[in-house]
Amino acid sequence: MPDILRTPDHRFGGLPGYPFAPQYVADLPGYGGLRMHHLDEGPRGAAETFLCLHGQPTWSYLYRRMIPVFTGAGGRVIAPDLFGFGRSDKPAQDRAYTFDFHRGSLLRLIERLDLRNITLVVQDWGGLLGLTLPLEMPGRFSRLLVMNTALATGDVRPGPAFYAWRAYSDAHPNLDVAALLRRASARVTPQEARAYEAPFPDARYKAGVRAFPRLVPTRPGAPGAGVSRRAREWWALQLHMQSFMAVGMRDPILGAGPMRQLREQIRGCPPPLEVARGGHFVQEDAGEAIAAAALRAFGLAAGG
Repeated sequence: MPDILRTPDHRFGGLPGYPFAPQYVADLPGYGGLRMHHLDEGPRGAAETFLCLHGQPTWSYLYRRMIPVFTGAGGRVIAPDLFGFGRSDKPAQDRAYTFDFHRGSLLRLIERLDLRNITLVVQDWGGLLGLTLPLEMPGRFSRLLVMNTALATGDVRPGPAFYAWRAYSDAHPNLDVAALLRRASARVTPQEARAYEAPFPDARYKAGVRAFPRLVPTRPGAPGAGVSRRAREWWALQLHMQSFMAVGMRDPILGAGPMRQLREQIRGCPPPLEVARGGHFVQEDAGEAIAAAALRAFGLAAGG
């Protein structure tokens, strides 16, 4: 695949609250040697694996507050960076990024690492993609922790806030990621905001960031809509997965209303943990509390 960018390692030095060692795979079938970065924290032989999937324009840095809670309970945490984000390789052409491109890479990573007894931890595009994964390999998944996301089935039109966001993204091809995170969460310090910008030395590295808003399936025939509808049917019928939902109530796009609708689509999903002062990036606002509450609900809390 031509025009592959790789963010220099020095960009990731000394990031606050992110002491984790990088791990890479470069042999995902069908991905032409593209190198995907992921975190792999906790014991490799742990009984529980937490697969933490980020969205746009974030990367595995988003989960730095939750990872120690999961590993503190004896779990293993896998937190990949999608292609185009974080320390993963970045095709330079916007058109390289598709729903199936991203979804397929996650399926292949799960197989490559042979992950089992997975607690799926998702938010934003991590959910649009991640919620479609268990229907392909249900025996690998045991639990769901879902935050501020949706199933993009194409037969439910997003609200006006989404279209405003897409227009804003299209108008800012060199999106100021640091400023966006600072606006979205009062808890994010200037140093942490710069860490979110670290993967992107300049606009050439942001093709994946630019592509995501246009990839949301907004009509029934859009790429990704069909598999999302199949996933909706699967979640409505599945019997074996525990679920826990947390909602950043100040999210203007994927807040209380969309999450209420998603809860109705997930069989057995209990009432959500509502984070009153939480926004879209609720992992920043209350990541530790959400992780701890989910562990208690699942019966996985340390010493519990």
